[in-house]
Amino acid sequence: MRPGFYVIALLCSLAIVGQAARPNYGIEAAVALAKKQNLEIAIARKQIEAGRGGLVEARSGYLPSLVSTGLIDKREHQDDTRLRDEDYNVSLRLQQNVYTGGAVPSQVAIARLNIEKQDYLFQEVVSRVAMDVRVAFYELLLNRAKIRVREDSVRVLEEELKTQQERLKAGTVGTLNVERAQVALANERPELINAQTQLKNSYLRLAELMGMNVAASVPSFEAAGQLEYHAQHFDLNECLAGADANRPEIKARQKDIEIEDKQYALDQSELRPHIGLFSAYEIYNERDPDVGREFNHGYLVGISGTWHVFDGFATKGRLQATRARRDAAVQALEATRRRIASEVRSVFFDLEQADRILEAETKNVQTAADSLQFAKANLAAGLGTQLDILQAASDVTRTQTTRLSAIYLHDAALARLARACAWPPESIGSEPNSDAPAKNRIFNLAHPPAKLNQR
Repeated sequence: MRPGFYVIALLCSLAIVGQAARPNYGIEAAVALAKKQNLEIAIARKQIEAGRGGLVEARSGYLPSLVSTGLIDKREHQDDTRLRDEDYNVSLRLQQNVYTGGAVPSQVAIARLNIEKQDYLFQEVVSRVAMDVRVAFYELLLNRAKIRVREDSVRVLEEELKTQQERLKAGTVGTLNVERAQVALANERPELINAQTQLKNSYLRLAELMGMNVAASVPSFEAAGQLEYHAQHFDLNECLAGADANRPEIKARQKDIEIEDKQYALDQSELRPHIGLFSAYEIYNERDPDVGREFNHGYLVGISGTWHVFDGFATKGRLQATRARRDAAVQALEATRRRIASEVRSVFFDLEQADRILEAETKNVQTAADSLQFAKANLAAGLGTQLDILQAASDVTRTQTTRLSAIYLHDAALARLARACAWPPESIGSEPNSDAPAKNRIFNLAHPPAKLNQR
């Protein structure tokens, strides 16, 4: 027996150590970890680096370029010519743009605008991921609280089943009462299993947003905190104005319009002459022996220029396409503004819905608990039926679950509102514009009371 005892003790100790080693994250810690490890944020950050590389490339038009070229070939000898069979030419040329028709300034401006656009898109991704983390965190707390509610409901129904079995033995009730209690308990247990499964899925979703790997059965972290309700009141017009002024998506769409304006100037530069200076050192051979020696070298200084007098309407086509893209960018900006305004209004509808449900269910939770106690007392006094108890127990579970869902809906709507209006999410939960005193602003139902008639 000793080896088996040691093995069991070792497994228990490893389980305890593994559970203690799991980190415990609050909602702000989860958001901070997601900003460091989330893959979408990492991709958006790389897009900014790519934009900076494009700026370096665009600036190269202001700097001289050093180009080395070389050529060597050997021809088949022919009897009727005295030219040498070999031909070679090597040069090292330094080139500097003098006038590009505005192409280089336009390219630099486009590159800078792209960096600003990518930065706004990065802010939008960070804001969206932070919102998703908060909503997923609230959902996890909701599902964890639902488990406690379902466990409490199962406990009540088990007590009812035990009471009916004892009364059946005493001969005061029939078999029908016991079977009703068994059916009610059997119907509630799948709800508990479903709540437990939903909690596991919440851990998976939150871990994905945080950039973590979670085992299939055991989460690698714990979520700290409880669902809390903070009564908040916001002005819709102020939120709409703030969203229109501060939302990174709108600013990114504005940068698209500016980019197309600069692209139009870049396309027009093809209709202007391009002038450059060059200086080179060249080594070449003379193929005709009568002209001079074979090996020759020397310096070159000159000016080069190109001007597309007629390019087959290629530039005209590019200008037409750029104008169309600019018009599309203007329409995309308007569509983004409308979508964001609709998003803000939708959040307000969710906040109103949550407040109305909470107002209705706050007292109803206690009323349902009291009704269950009254139903038990009436049955004991012979004034009620078992169906009254089962219905009252179902009402308690439903009202508690409904209120928890309303708190989750309210908290999730606050997170969405922070993102929609480009506000710091942490400022929403402590916004000092509540009408109620601070001690009355928070209503916690994450931990159901031990007794259903206890407030």
